[in-house]
Amino acid sequence: MAPDRILLEGMGFYGYHGVAPQERALGQRFVVDLVAELDLRPAGASDRLEDTVNYSALYRAVKEEVEGPPKGLLEAVAAAIVERVLREFPQVQAIQVRVAKPSPPIKGAVVGSAAVEVYRRRGE
Repeated sequence: MAPDRILLEGMGFYGYHGVAPQERALGQRFVVDLVAELDLRPAGASDRLEDTVNYSALYRAVKEEVEGPPKGLLEAVAAAIVERVLREFPQVQAIQVRVAKPSPPIKGAVVGSAAVEVYRRRGE
């Protein structure tokens, strides 16, 4: 049986992550997708926000990480999001985060986006 999931897709933010100096100086857009695995049966039965994870709170956590202090790698941004969600939302048993950089500055290349995906289970 597949686990229950909360999905937040296509979250757009402006941040200053990257290895190249111009990325740190000018910043750029980042797109984040998040999938949180948790048991949604209690919320389905009660219809109470207290029995699930508040989507707005998840969004704010992601926003603060992406718009926060610059990191060199997308991997570090994704790891920071994953660690924060697992720390702040104990109901979440596993999480998958995709961080994409649309039109990355790769010299001589036309690339729609560069992205990383990180998946972690609580306790691993």
